[in-house]
Amino acid sequence: MSKGEGRSKTKCLAYVAAFIVFQTAIILVFALTVMKIKSPKIRFNAIEVESFNSNSTNSPSINMQLLTHITVKNTNFGHFKYDNSTLTILYNGMPIGEAVIPRGRAKARKTKKFNISVGVSSDKLSGNTNLGNDMNSGILRLSSHAKVSGKVHLMKVIKKKKSGEMNCDWTINLATREVQDLKCK
Repeated sequence: MSKGEGRSKTKCLAYVAAFIVFQTAIILVFALTVMKIKSPKIRFNAIEVESFNSNSTNSPSINMQLLTHITVKNTNFGHFKYDNSTLTILYNGMPIGEAVIPRGRAKARKTKKFNISVGVSSDKLSGNTNLGNDMNSGILRLSSHAKVSGKVHLMKVIKKKKSGEMNCDWTINLATREVQDLKCK
């Protein structure tokens, strides 16, 4: 074996080792960024009061129709398919309105936007509430809860269950029929 053959074998081994280190670094970066699956974010963009009826005599009551603008933000590199879910409107922690969030798909790194109409009625309240006092003050404090569950599909091979949850608080000014102070967590 000549002196030149030993050096070429050493160079070849050095190139192979450098290639393996480089490939390992690429795979590690890919695994830590692209393959990291995050939960989607569901949010209210806006809420509009479409119709409103109230009665503040003996038994105070409110009936209204709300139009909600909802977004499902998918920050993953794969699409998010979610099932039917429920949006619940609450008054003092008691449900007064529900609507179905239809199943759908948010594309990779995109935001899916849609509108949902929700019927809200104080007839669903039971027992002793402060509805009459809130109506007299002119401000009605409401909250909402929604959870969207589904699967994130990465490269049509990896499927992982994830869910996004929304809890929002807001007030409705009864004089102007406008939603104010919308805060989501």
